[in-house]
Amino acid sequence: MSGSSEVVIDRMHEADVSAVVAIDATSPGSSAWDEGQLRDELERAWAHLWVARGASGPVAFIATWHVADELHVLNVATHAGHRRRGHARALLQRALSFAAERGVRLVLLEVRRGNDGAIGLYRGLGFVAMGVRERYYNDGEDAVEMLLRLDETGRPVPGVDEVTLG
Repeated sequence: MSGSSEVVIDRMHEADVSAVVAIDATSPGSSAWDEGQLRDELERAWAHLWVARGASGPVAFIATWHVADELHVLNVATHAGHRRRGHARALLQRALSFAAERGVRLVLLEVRRGNDGAIGLYRGLGFVAMGVRERYYNDGEDAVEMLLRLDETGRPVPGVDEVTLG
């Protein structure tokens, strides 16, 4: 386990499901996972989920899929009262450590084009924009496809954006 300020990064457990669904539901651009879908994720061998756990329970979470030499970040969300404290960064760093331990070479994600804070966070970790999916989300907002390449030791490989986000 590792932490950022007042939280500990830990595997997500069945007991965390209700809190995580509530965090997701109140996050901008929510993926709107329900408890059944999240429980299904916990059962999948390729799904790996972590929470940032505060004194009263989860305050942020990350959901990923590990398939072959890729890690796909499905969702990262933080409770409104706990944003801008480094919890999402700590969760992403835990996922990247997991990826490095397993020989992952590509980490992929989609992010709302208008989510400048998240895009900045991902860029700070070495992700680059590789494409735009127009009208990807239910509300018609575009998604930016982002990629982080890892070398054989699990360290980020520097890259440049392949698309201009303007």
